[in-house]
Amino acid sequence: MSNKNVGTCELCLRQKVETTIHHLTPKEVGGTFLPTAQLCIPCHKQIHSLYTNNELGARLNTLEDLRRDEKIHKFIKWIRKQPSTRLVKTKKSNDRKNKR
Repeated sequence: MSNKNVGTCELCLRQKVETTIHHLTPKEVGGTFLPTAQLCIPCHKQIHSLYTNNELGARLNTLEDLRRDEKIHKFIKWIRKQPSTRLVKTKKSNDRKNKR
């Protein structure tokens, strides 16, 4: 069974987009039963390309915290202007690559 739906992304607020479940605190750092959010695929991929699971669990585990963070804020501002059908490529930020 798929965990994808069509709805509104809770991060960028675009409507009629395919969404997936994002664990606000990653499962790998104890978030299995903690709050989740429905995010469009581009937002979900961008979050995981910019931040480590430890970062997400420690300081970016609410939608408000994510929206306030400068790196994802720029992406959200841009993606809001994109049609829901647009395919977006993501790549890991240099900061994220260096935190292995």
